[in-house]
Amino acid sequence: MSLEPRDGTGATIPIVSANMNSVTGPRLAAALARRGGIGVLPQDMHLQDLDAAIRWVKAQPVAWDTPLELGADDTVATALTLLPPVAGQGIVVRGDRNELLGFVPAVRLATALPDARLGDLLHGALASLDADDIDSPRAAFDLMVAADLDFAPVLHHGNLVGTLSRTGALRSTIYDSAVDGDGRLVVGAAIGINGDVAAKAIALIAAGVDVLVIDTAHGHQRGMVEAIAAVAKLNLGVPIVAGNVVTAAAVRDLVGAGATIVKVGVGPGAMCTTRMMTAVGRPQFSAVLETADAAHDIGAHVWADGGVRYPRDVALALAAGAASVMIGSWFAGTIEAPGTLATDSAGRLYKESWGMASTKAVQERFDRLDPYELARKTLFAEGISSSRIYLDPLRPSVEDLLDMITSGVRSSLTYAGARSLSEFHQRALVGVQSAAGYEEGKALPVSW
Repeated sequence: MSLEPRDGTGATIPIVSANMNSVTGPRLAAALARRGGIGVLPQDMHLQDLDAAIRWVKAQPVAWDTPLELGADDTVATALTLLPPVAGQGIVVRGDRNELLGFVPAVRLATALPDARLGDLLHGALASLDADDIDSPRAAFDLMVAADLDFAPVLHHGNLVGTLSRTGALRSTIYDSAVDGDGRLVVGAAIGINGDVAAKAIALIAAGVDVLVIDTAHGHQRGMVEAIAAVAKLNLGVPIVAGNVVTAAAVRDLVGAGATIVKVGVGPGAMCTTRMMTAVGRPQFSAVLETADAAHDIGAHVWADGGVRYPRDVALALAAGAASVMIGSWFAGTIEAPGTLATDSAGRLYKESWGMASTKAVQERFDRLDPYELARKTLFAEGISSSRIYLDPLRPSVEDLLDMITSGVRSSLTYAGARSLSEFHQRALVGVQSAAGYEEGKALPVSW
């Protein structure tokens, strides 16, 4: 069975992370591509920062996880802002001269004092894996079992090249990474429709971006069509994604201008208040169903953007004809998402998330304006500026969520008798469901 979207992006699973500041940073983009999806870096980053983020993702290992490194003098409290005390994770510790000292399993952080130095938690010889001894993910898994290691650094000629967990090795036997022609991880980046769009696109291509997303809240407008045409004229050789829209007519106009993928969704996102503020939007499934049919007729694709709370929502969007599904807030509550971990009064871990039209987002987007112009733009912001997205204690990593999502989608294909997403779109039968029927489908959290 294949979950490959076949939309020209190089993805091997139909999952894309939203170009939101609280969702996709370089670390999440790398982790997602390693398992076959695509991370889209947000357009609110300054161009030089976006350039650096793209190059960082391209420099990350494919076979191994990206190391999380801290110094020997850093404390447990600092480490806990980056990593919860869960199995299969760890921190590589370096000395004053950047020498590799060892690693601290994340679970050790749960029992150490907050002000303890990480260097003081190291005991015994450095346990590590030699990259030359590993010729396959299965071999890596077996080697870790034999050595009784759950997490370890991976060295090549004495140099750190990555880290690996048993679960990570197992995942590498299941997922195919999304890589470019040079074998590097795939990454996308977004730009807006204002300013010199062509120059921005050229700069991102020079940095190594694989997918360009031209993004604005209302994608069916002259400014978007002109921006797409300006980028398409450059023949940059990468997919052009444009949106957001919710109608077949919009798909035809954007594809006619040069887009190869259209992003669909107005108002379904968890951080979005568009429908309540403006009465503009459309139920997501109906929008995807109509736009996907229109895109298919003209040789293009759609991404369903927003409204994903459960794996079922991904399956529904794919059944409606989407090539991939873009996920936002759900991914914001993961270890790899931007920002630091915080703890509420009940001891639950969370990260902050916010909408891309909110006051917080506007202030970040226009932070180089003079105070008066920034105040004018902030005055009319909409959307949620701060929301706590709690980490799932059982699935704290974006990779844990991918396991759950892809497992649900694969089962959906099996129920429909489909072996690919294109077959799924043809074979899936979708009916109307009442609110009572929806509630009936949920598992009971407690015994009756």
